[in-house]
Amino acid sequence: MALEKVVYTAHAKATGGRDGIGKTDDGKLEVKLQLPKEMGGTGEGTNPEQLFAVGYAACFIGAFGPLAHGAKGFGIAAALEVHIPGVDHEKATELVNLAHEICPYSNATRGNIDVTLTVA
Repeated sequence: MALEKVVYTAHAKATGGRDGIGKTDDGKLEVKLQLPKEMGGTGEGTNPEQLFAVGYAACFIGAFGPLAHGAKGFGIAAALEVHIPGVDHEKATELVNLAHEICPYSNATRGNIDVTLTVA
């Protein structure tokens, strides 16, 4: 699904996966990422599931405003640039493709939005 016009682009970086840090390039959001207790973590930080829930809820509620004005809606796309230090490009590409197959976000969006994966 190609987007007609890009209105806004958000940039964020995550390091350490589910035990790391996630932050936006503008400095407005920075979160400590940690597995929830139910998944064997300490639960001291937030997790991708919580971030998804908050983002989805806010986006869904926000859709009511444009509806009142007769808007048809907006689309979304994702571009992930993946850096895996110390791993050669071929192996990194293989790992990125495998991660894309099992990531819950990838599974939720597959076939619904354009996702571009780049191995840097």
